[in-house]
Amino acid sequence: MDITNIAAINRLEDVSRYQSVNPMTQASENEGTASFDNLLNSAMKLVNQTEDYSNKAEVEEIKYAMGQSDSLHDLMIAQQKANVSLQYTVAVKNTAIEAYKTLMNLQF
Repeated sequence: MDITNIAAINRLEDVSRYQSVNPMTQASENEGTASFDNLLNSAMKLVNQTEDYSNKAEVEEIKYAMGQSDSLHDLMIAQQKANVSLQYTVAVKNTAIEAYKTLMNLQF
């Protein structure tokens, strides 16, 4: 199992705004582990936040193109937030798929 991807995501969590929605920190109080429901809800929140950032970046692009906004700074910030959010979402997805593939390849 390649753990370099997992280590990269752990470093992202230290500086990420998504640290509060990390499914492993939302552990079930009774079991001490994250339930699948918490994991799925957290992933959906992450996707929704990514979509919101993408929509905000698109609105800023339209405002700038139509001359309603002169602030290139706001446009660049919105685009960068959308880009970073998308990269983080893809990294989480890739890690989940890699974990699934590893589990499926286990032989009992």
